[in-house]
Amino acid sequence: MLSCWVIYNGSLVSDKFQDQAQLMAEAAERQGIQVSIMKNYEIQMSLSEQQIFPDFAVLLDKDILLGYFLKSRGVPVYNDPAIIDLCDNKATQYIRLSERKIPMPKTIVAPKVYPNFPIQGSGYYEGVLDQLGLPMIIKEGHGSFGMKVYLIETEGQFYEKSKAYRASITCSRNSSQKAGARHPRQYRRRKIVAAMKRQSDTDFRANITNGGRAFPVELTPQQEQLALDAAQAVGAVFAGVDLLYGPDGQTLVCEVNAAAHIRNILNVTGVNVADAMMRYIQEDLA
Repeated sequence: MLSCWVIYNGSLVSDKFQDQAQLMAEAAERQGIQVSIMKNYEIQMSLSEQQIFPDFAVLLDKDILLGYFLKSRGVPVYNDPAIIDLCDNKATQYIRLSERKIPMPKTIVAPKVYPNFPIQGSGYYEGVLDQLGLPMIIKEGHGSFGMKVYLIETEGQFYEKSKAYRASITCSRNSSQKAGARHPRQYRRRKIVAAMKRQSDTDFRANITNGGRAFPVELTPQQEQLALDAAQAVGAVFAGVDLLYGPDGQTLVCEVNAAAHIRNILNVTGVNVADAMMRYIQEDLA
């Protein structure tokens, strides 16, 4: 009998993180896998002590160091920590997507700027404004559930955010970002497991956390292929891919989530993605 750890971040107080782990654990049990739900801090990353590890781990968190530690001890980790690491930083993810020619909003990654050494007046920021125009979206490098994403409508807002976050930001044209996001969940058998459409009438972000609404949606073959290509571009075994409607009707990739949550898509579509994930892992380890 296979054994696994389903790991979530125990320092986060919201019940949705434990709920995510419970969904995965129940899926594992349905397939005859011995499972333990673990908070990340319950696993000591001791580099000298001998420990007993499971046959594999499902990492539902961005504790990337823990993922690397488990992998160093011979534990297969889903998703691989290198993939979570890549996707967790929006700038590195966008560079990879661009490298693989994935259609996405026009985006500029900010340069590294040290504190007390500003580059205002260098002409750089003026060039960004000239290329992208207003309104635009600024995203910090790390953030989830629509947090640390800002709608910029004036030059004053642009300079304020650019000064505050320096190299941790990416800037994108806003015309695509306002569209409703389709959210496929997928796994590496080149298959879309489920999809939903999100939209908001009150916020430029469509995240359900920010009051967005969600509906089941039928993807076109082109949209399915784009979602699969985006997940493959970052190397994800499992992924939630956010798609956007571009201003000319073209579908664009907003981002790939390597530690995507599955409760909302279960509630909206009735599809429990955890079962597909566990079936894939069993096949992968066979």
